[in-house]
Amino acid sequence: MSIKTISGLFLGAGLALGAAAGSAAAADWKPEKPINIIVPWSAGGSTDQVTRVVAAELEKALGATVVVQNQPGASGSIGSKSALESEPDGYTWTAGAAQDLGTYKVLGMLDTTIGDWNVYLDVANVAVIGVNADSPYQTMDDFLQAMKDDPNAISVATAGLNSGGHNAMEAVKSAAGGGYKHVTYDGGNPAVIATVSGETVATTQLAVEQAEMIRAKRIRPLAVLNGEPLVLEGYGEIPPITDFVDGVPIAPNYFGIFVPGTAPAEVVAALDKVWAESIANSQTLKDYAAGRGAVFAPFYGEDAQKRVLPAIQNNAYLLFDAGKAKVDPATIGIERMK
Repeated sequence: MSIKTISGLFLGAGLALGAAAGSAAAADWKPEKPINIIVPWSAGGSTDQVTRVVAAELEKALGATVVVQNQPGASGSIGSKSALESEPDGYTWTAGAAQDLGTYKVLGMLDTTIGDWNVYLDVANVAVIGVNADSPYQTMDDFLQAMKDDPNAISVATAGLNSGGHNAMEAVKSAAGGGYKHVTYDGGNPAVIATVSGETVATTQLAVEQAEMIRAKRIRPLAVLNGEPLVLEGYGEIPPITDFVDGVPIAPNYFGIFVPGTAPAEVVAALDKVWAESIANSQTLKDYAAGRGAVFAPFYGEDAQKRVLPAIQNNAYLLFDAGKAKVDPATIGIERMK
């Protein structure tokens, strides 16, 4: 699905948001202590960036202190587990990509599915195939040829198994053939730094994580994992992967905040109202998205659950078909996209 298509879907969100706000009569929850949002990745990465923007907006809307805590490890599953097993009082949440949270069970990392959570989305992100500025690969065609000629020569930094960067590279590999050497880090920011320093040839982390280094000409972007070009402020246009490879599975990679389903109803009602009235109108979040190559996506509730499903399906079967899954997605209710 293209960036333009994603944006077009948002035009119909206003009615749903307004309706939800009107039904939030129970939204009188007033936090009595700080709210803790666990970012299950290292500081500076895509999840950390947007979560801190949203946390500031939540503080204003709820009149409470919101603490963002980084707890990286095991592709985000350690921090997510901490939130899942926290006291069911509604004060501990997690954040990240819905497609990650929705497939931890497929990987055998964490016994949870996306249906176990209240989903509050903020942006949709796209991955970019970027190489060190001094690398010999000037175009995506060069890079794809190198993957076929000598897979061991193509070292790719990502935030780990099941991260947005890893999933993007697996999607390219499955469609184009060849191979690569996977080098993992504890977050998107360290993966990008590794590519800038020359520790790896490339990174396939998200545009929001690479944007500054692309603008500084420390990373050369070759393609965006999308059906249409990405226009990055201060740089220009990055061509879509569909210009070079057919059959790459593409679905919006939604990021957001996830509240365990055990949270009290008044907490959920209050957050529904905040998303409808504050996050949906946040100029700060809109500016963040525009400057980082992301898409503003303030969805929640049933609408959010439906929107994240395609990426979860894509990711689950990408892992399954590559032999990296420990659980058959079909056995836990994740159907293959037709």
